[in-house]
Amino acid sequence: MASIWDKPRALLVLEDGTVFRGYTFAGSGRALGEVVFNTSMTGYQEVLTDPSYKGQIVAMTYPLTGTYGINSDDMESAAVQVEAFIVREYQDFASNWRSSKSLKEFLEDHGKVGIEGIDTRALTRHIRQAGAMRGVIATDTDSVVQLLEQVRAFPGLAGIDLVRHVTCNRPYRWRDGQRVPAETSWSPGGTGFRVAALDFGIKYNILRSLERCGCQVLVFPAHASADEILASNPDGIFLSNGPGDPAAVDYAIHTVRELLGKRPMFGICLGHQLLGLALGGRTFKLKFGHRGANQPVKDLKTGKVEITSQN
Repeated sequence: MASIWDKPRALLVLEDGTVFRGYTFAGSGRALGEVVFNTSMTGYQEVLTDPSYKGQIVAMTYPLTGTYGINSDDMESAAVQVEAFIVREYQDFASNWRSSKSLKEFLEDHGKVGIEGIDTRALTRHIRQAGAMRGVIATDTDSVVQLLEQVRAFPGLAGIDLVRHVTCNRPYRWRDGQRVPAETSWSPGGTGFRVAALDFGIKYNILRSLERCGCQVLVFPAHASADEILASNPDGIFLSNGPGDPAAVDYAIHTVRELLGKRPMFGICLGHQLLGLALGGRTFKLKFGHRGANQPVKDLKTGKVEITSQN
């Protein structure tokens, strides 16, 4: 196993001029995105493949990453969605009977850059104080001036429709724990509630959970019209998670508004925000967002505090 000192050097440059130096453990080149952090101790594969992270460079606060490799069961989509990945220390030796490849191999298979050796505690504290910001990772240059110019020219994610990059192209059935693209309607004689799921970047585990609850699930692309969705005669409509600014997905807000009162609707993450906008509410961006599996939320009715997973 190569020492970290033998690995190619890498730079992380933030839009405010802050520079972090590290080493490359996967891929090469440059990656632009919004730099955020995730506080989960495990679940890096789910983070990497979650479409909600499209357009973002994710740093894990837990120091050791890669210890259990990558497997085929824990994917949240078919691809790596993050723009790049930052860890404190990469572990190349995976101890997990389900592992089929290393984290390094997985990132490189999808053309993504992974860097280590960054002081992730300092990076996290900086983001908490200054807020999430644009950043660039580079393995091909040491010119901070050049990288700072590049990152400041990057428009960022505000007002950008990222949903169109992660939604499906046409309806499909989710059945037996997987996509069935050849089926675009309900199964004849099927049992259970029919749920029409709008895909704004839906995670596979949401579809698995709906199926485990006995639902039949038909997934529609984000650009599907209200008439198309209602024509399938669903019992309920689910609005999925997804990336980016909800206000930029104006076509979805229009569709949700047309669906109001026609069927029961439930939204999470981006879907919840779209539902709020359709009802006349407004959204605003948090300073650095909540991303992790241990976010406390107080129920104002009961006074109880629950530990939630957020991204």
